Amino acid sequence: MSPPPHGRTRRVDLVRLREKLPASVADVLRQYERHLTLERDLSPHTVRAYIGDAVALLGHVAGNSPENADLGRVDLANLRSWLAAQRTAGASRTTLARRAAAARTFTAWAHRAGHLAADPGPRLAAPRPHRTLPSVLRADQAKDAMAAVSSGASEGEPVALRDQAVVELLYATGIRVAELCGLDLDDVDYSLRVIRVLGKGGRERSTPFGVPAERALRRWVDEGRNALVAPDSPPALFLGARGGRLNQRAVRTLVHEVVAVVPDSPDIGPHGLRHSAATHLLEGGADLRTVQELLGHATLATTQLYTHVTVERLKAIHDRTHPRS
Repeated sequence: MSPPPHGRTRRVDLVRLREKLPASVADVLRQYERHLTLERDLSPHTVRAYIGDAVALLGHVAGNSPENADLGRVDLANLRSWLAAQRTAGASRTTLARRAAAARTFTAWAHRAGHLAADPGPRLAAPRPHRTLPSVLRADQAKDAMAAVSSGASEGEPVALRDQAVVELLYATGIRVAELCGLDLDDVDYSLRVIRVLGKGGRERSTPFGVPAERALRRWVDEGRNALVAPDSPPALFLGARGGRLNQRAVRTLVHEVVAVVPDSPDIGPHGLRHSAATHLLEGGADLRTVQELLGHATLATTQLYTHVTVERLKAIHDRTHPRS
């Protein structure tokens, strides 16, 4: 069985495939889902990804008869065959590496839980993912983006005030879009200019923000938010047009639109603003440990990616400006 297509179609196909699995296998998947949710405390998005990969693996092992899927057939040969089929279908090195890691997680759990006699995962090799350098704004481009969203809020229209506060806070703090959308009103401490953020794995951290973000936040909360509040509105810091919690898709659309008006800027979304914030912090003299703490990275290795970004930018500047470059 070839791997399902990407995106929404792949998710639909995986749901249908899961429904065709035998009851015993479906029960194992429910146990695995509880393990990921309750014991490992992973986010709903991550749990869906792990379960989806497990379903796809079991479907591949079963061939064209998912109703006959057998967990006992998950061995090294079938793991390799599963990855090979995805590689043939055009999956990237990064995707293959992620799915191999997901397969190893599943087989390790299944072995510990007594569903597999042996764990084939440790012997599964996968290509190392390419560490691509993220696209970031230059400092002057970030300034122009903030000016553009500020201009849009000059008339005081509630949605425009919210949009300015959203973009300012994303760039000021480098928080993830999911973290931003999860903020409540009492997560903001204006006296200290910090926000309380609930990050990946339920880890909480405090992240500072500057005066421009404070001004935009205060104006949104004092002048704009009440216009969007509905009787059933949550205590969310940012509300959508109908009074519900602002969703991540709306934030992504907003950031793309704001950055698009800046000449020669890369096409980035909220994560691009996060990359930009980290890069500008390092270029301004912040140390890696501080940036790691601010961004909520579990390991320093993730933060070190940004040192490559700053070096590449310095090399580009040197090549353009030094007479003997």
